[in-house]
Amino acid sequence: MNSNKSITLAITGASGAPYAVRLLSVLNKAGYLVHLMISDAARIVFTSELELQLPANPEKLLARLAERYELEPSLVKVWSKENWFSPVASGSSAPSKMVVCPCSTGTLSAIATGASNNLIERAADVVLKEKGTLIVVPRETPYSLIHLENMMKLATAGATILPASPGFYHKPQSVEELIDFVVTRIIDHLKIDIELTPRWGYANKQPTE
Repeated sequence: MNSNKSITLAITGASGAPYAVRLLSVLNKAGYLVHLMISDAARIVFTSELELQLPANPEKLLARLAERYELEPSLVKVWSKENWFSPVASGSSAPSKMVVCPCSTGTLSAIATGASNNLIERAADVVLKEKGTLIVVPRETPYSLIHLENMMKLATAGATILPASPGFYHKPQSVEELIDFVVTRIIDHLKIDIELTPRWGYANKQPTE
């Protein structure tokens, strides 16, 4: 597998599970190998937002996701939060691109301070230290000064802060189209050429006076 076709995806316990599974599905269909980590809190969010109960066991978790979202299992590697032998734990083998979607403010804080208390935090730390692409997708409102300071610290360190803030200029007709707006922006910053939504200036009509 070409390393350029490998991406780390971490899903944490903020609201926004639909963004995560849509991104996973798009990357899977495009032939990317995804190193996937899902926090305990994220599994609770999956139950609430998607009515999908995910087991803690990585193999069973992958089977459940593959069945629900018609994924190619060979292109998804699920790692538990304690698996320090995972490729994403080392700069010598980790993918150069990582997305944390959605990113809880707790995970945001941990990454900003270099905590590395679990594999998600360590993987993000690795990408930053290796000068790779780290995209953080926070989903919280409002933001406190602490949240904003952590975002500024990560942005200064080279991360891209990409809030789950869908636009409306493409005249979305469904929740799925709003989800695709955010996923498209993530895909763009991963430098992947996939069109999910109309672009500004192409499909939208000019406002009339």
